[in-house]
Amino acid sequence: MMLNKYVIAEHSFTESIIDILKKYFGDYALDVFESSPLLGYLNSKTKSANRGSKARGSFANHYALYVVIDDYIKNGFLEDQSKSYKEYEGARFSDLFARQRELPFGSKLQNHALNSRLNDEFKKFYPAVGIQPIVRDVSTQRYWIHEDLLQVSVRRKDGDDAIYNIAPAIIEVIDKYVAVKLAAFEMFIETCREISKIGEKEPQQAIDFVIGQLQSNVDARVFEIVSYAVLKASYGQRTVWVGEAKENVAEEGLVLYKTGRTNANDGGIDFVMKPLGRFFQVTETIDVKKYFLDIDKVQRFPITFVVKSTDDAAQILEAIRTQAVARYKIDSVVNSYMSAVEEIINVKDLVIAFEEVVKAGRLRDVMDEIMVQSKVEFNYSDDDSSALVEDDVSLLDL
Repeated sequence: MMLNKYVIAEHSFTESIIDILKKYFGDYALDVFESSPLLGYLNSKTKSANRGSKARGSFANHYALYVVIDDYIKNGFLEDQSKSYKEYEGARFSDLFARQRELPFGSKLQNHALNSRLNDEFKKFYPAVGIQPIVRDVSTQRYWIHEDLLQVSVRRKDGDDAIYNIAPAIIEVIDKYVAVKLAAFEMFIETCREISKIGEKEPQQAIDFVIGQLQSNVDARVFEIVSYAVLKASYGQRTVWVGEAKENVAEEGLVLYKTGRTNANDGGIDFVMKPLGRFFQVTETIDVKKYFLDIDKVQRFPITFVVKSTDDAAQILEAIRTQAVARYKIDSVVNSYMSAVEEIINVKDLVIAFEEVVKAGRLRDVMDEIMVQSKVEFNYSDDDSSALVEDDVSLLDL
């Protein structure tokens, strides 16, 4: 049970959380909210709910929490007070893992949140609580929710203490969050479809939409996806002459490949170009440590950096060099790294490339690629659209 009151940083989705709590706890909803670190954690993790598809929406930790509480409820520990949860054998990892992959956006989720990341992040938010949401037995691969975090103690108006179990409320909060994110993402996908249809007649509308996905407040994953779609179409209009000998040189088109999901552990390479073998890395920062780390990962092979910045390429290069000189002092070291920066592509370059692609009649290629890559990145399939039709539909019923 929790006896302390916690400071809650409110945002647009906080009201939805409190509304859900009112359904379960009436006049004591706010007391429960302020007394629960688990609800406070969820409040912090749902800030992106009403910011549209552009805001980063991570579901791994939400779903790790969701499936262990799902198991708690399904095994009757909420309704049957005579059942002792501490004697429960625990949920099997395989069952929890399969369950989270059934949920919207969850088809590609890994085991990290269940095994450590939820607990680690919760501890960062509430280091003084002393307990973590998931209890895990490594030897048996069994999992439990820490029941003390579900039991919230509140001082009633009559002076007595009451204990409220927040398990069903947490399920509904996550349901609501996913429903909002799913609706926003479906709107994003539908906008892509509409833009691809009307953009040939009204190219400026398509240009404005894509430019909107390249702004500083856009999710890094969306920026990378849009950058890839634009560059793939742009380079796809160019050809080079290659061959093993001058007698058999042939003309080949440039093809850009995405090497994996964004933020993947792929050696610092986001895109690769064939047949030139160029490497591309997408970044939001102008931090020399990030650039040089990427360069070191590929043994100082030249990299083209796609930077989410409106600064000119020359300005970005100068900023990197200035930081490098301050960090390393030695000219030969700085020059070795800087020579590995093959090209800087900034937001202005991407916009120009996209405008040229639109003029060439390849708008649909860009929009279709954005849709394909977005669905892959956000673990979305067209089947997900039927998973949450109404805001009050619980994922437990899927």
